Parts: sequence; C-alpha cells; structure tokens
Amino acid sequence: MAASFPETAISTERLLLRPLAETDAPSLVAMMADEQVHAWTAIPQPFTDGHALEWIRELAPARRADGRGIVFAVTENLTHRVVGVVELRCTDWRLRSTEVTYVTAAWARGEGYAPEAVNGVAQWLFEDRDFLRLELRTAAGNTAGQQVAQKLGCISEGVLRSAWIVRDGEESRSDLILWSLLPEDLEPVSVREPQYAAGR
Repeated sequence: MAASFPETAISTERLLLRPLAETDAPSLVAMMADEQVHAWTAIPQPFTDGHALEWIRELAPARRADGRGIVFAVTENLTHRVVGVVELRCTDWRLRSTEVTYVTAAWARGEGYAPEAVNGVAQWLFEDRDFLRLELRTAAGNTAGQQVAQKLGCISEGVLRSAWIVRDGEESRSDLILWSLLPEDLEPVSVREPQYAAGR
C-alpha cells in the first residue's frame, strides 16, 4: 500500500488547517466564484455545490488515501470561518517532496493568511513528516502568488515555459515560475501581507 498523509489538523497563530467538511460547501462555492481564483487556477467554472461536495466527499479523501497529497480547509481560530484552502499534490514519497497550492477567499485577502497557512504546512512537513522539499508554481503574471513564495523564503529555480493556461477573460498560455522550499530555507513570515488570491 502507498504511503499517505495522516488525517490531521495544523494550528498556526491565527489559523486552523483541518480536513474539509460538508458544512464547508457554501464557503467553497463562494470562494471559487472569484475572478482571481478563476484566472489562476484550473478549478471548474462555475464552481457548483455539486463540485464542492464531490471535492469534500470523494476527491480530497482519495488524494490522501492513495498518497498523492492532502487537502486542508483553512479557518480562522476565532470565528471558524473558512478563509481558504491549501492542497499538497504530486507527492513523491521516495524523494520526500510535494507541491503546494492554495486559494484565499476574496474577503480574507490582505490579512497574511496565505503565507501563514503555507508556512504552517511547510513546518509540519519538514518537522513532523520528515519531508525535504516543498515546491510552489506561480503563473508568470501572478505577482501576488510570487510574493507569497518570496515571503516564505522560497528560492526561484527557473521557468517552465508555456506550462499553464491562464483564464483571464479568455484562455491563454503562461509560463510558470518554479519555486522550492527546503527545511533550511524556512523562515517565520510576517502576519500582514498584500492580497493573495491563489498560488498558481
């Protein structure tokens, strides 16, 4: 049987990252309706209740069970509101490496939630799961996503040419910047940051 992440929760200063729950469906639908999320991700549009429930009931549990990654709902400690989603994907257990993607709700941007959440996941990966590499890919035009990578201490390793499709009005191809974070790169992130929509 393939290695897999345990079903777990991660706490940061202001956030709780936990498994998706069916009660998160309305928050996910509202979050994914945002134009910035649509532009930088491959999430279906329109993103319906059916998509949300499939993600919660089938896709996220299957990703964890078969060892490809794990999905976290990002919630505020004080209000329990869903402020975003962080996913690990393309996990390579032999190399102890995985890729992180994230989405932040439009109303929650500008609070530094994206770097705080990804930093929490990185610490968990490196300290508790003995991972040695975390990757993040950002579309060339997604400067907010690039700022998240920089705030985390990620190192830019190069450009993947014409490797993504951006949906800004109409679809067009985009380069992706490949970033990496190793255990020795990890630095504490400041809480207040610019607005981050999505990490791709």
